[in-house]
Amino acid sequence: MELFVCIKRVPDSAAKIRVAADGKGIDPAGVEHVISPYDEIALEKAVQIKEAAGAGAVTVICFGPAEATKEIRQALAMGADKAIHLKDPGGARGPLGVARVLADNIRARKFDAILFGRQSIDGDNSAVGIIVAQLLGLPVVSLVTKLELKDGVGVAHREAEGGTEVVEVKLPAVFTAQRGLAEPRYPSIKGIMMAKKKPVEEILAPAPSGRLEIEKLSPPAERAAGKIVGEGKAAVPALVKLLRQEAKVI
Repeated sequence: MELFVCIKRVPDSAAKIRVAADGKGIDPAGVEHVISPYDEIALEKAVQIKEAAGAGAVTVICFGPAEATKEIRQALAMGADKAIHLKDPGGARGPLGVARVLADNIRARKFDAILFGRQSIDGDNSAVGIIVAQLLGLPVVSLVTKLELKDGVGVAHREAEGGTEVVEVKLPAVFTAQRGLAEPRYPSIKGIMMAKKKPVEEILAPAPSGRLEIEKLSPPAERAAGKIVGEGKAAVPALVKLLRQEAKVI
C-alpha cells in the first residue's frame, strides 16, 4: 500500500499572533510552527494502514518554506517512511495555486491513496485536498471519520448533517481527515533518531503564476464591554429594548 500524506506548516494555535509592520502578514517573531493538526490525523491514519497491511510505504509531501524541514522530520519521526519537500520560493498563492503545485508533483508517481487534513488551521479553506483530486481526476471523500483500504477499494465513513454517510470508491482516491479518524502518536526517541536517516527529496516549486495579493491583514475588533441592565423581572423591558434597538437580534 503506497500512501501519500500532504502536510502543511502552520503557526501553533497556542501562539500569540501579531500583525507584521507592513500590515500584510503576521509577525514571525516568537511564533512556533507545527504540523497542522488535521494533517497529523491524516498522517497517523496512513501509518496505521501501512502497519496493519505489513507492507508498503507512507510518503509525506510538504509544500512550504525551507524552515518546514522541522515539521517534515517530525512527520518522519511519527512513522512516515520518506518525504518530498516542495520548497516554496515565496509569493502569495490561493488554494488553487497550492493544489496545482501538489498535483503537478504527484501526477507521475504511483500511489494508492492521498490523505489530507480536512483543513489547515491558518487558512481554513478546506479546499486544497478536494482541488488536488479534481486536478488528478480522482474520486474524493471529505470529512472522513473512519477509513478502510483493501483490494483496490476504499470504504470511508464521513460526517453528514444528521448522521454518517458510508462511501465506497475505487483506488487511487483522495481522502480528507476529520477529527476522530485517528489519534496522532507522539514521536518516540527511536522514531526521532530514525527520522534523521530517512530520505527527503527536495524540489524547488515554481514561482506563483497568479495575481493573488493580500491587501491588508488586521486583528479582530475588540469585543465591546457587556452591560448590566438590572436584576430580576424588572430588568426584562430594558433588556428587550437593548436586544431590539442595539443588538438587533429580535
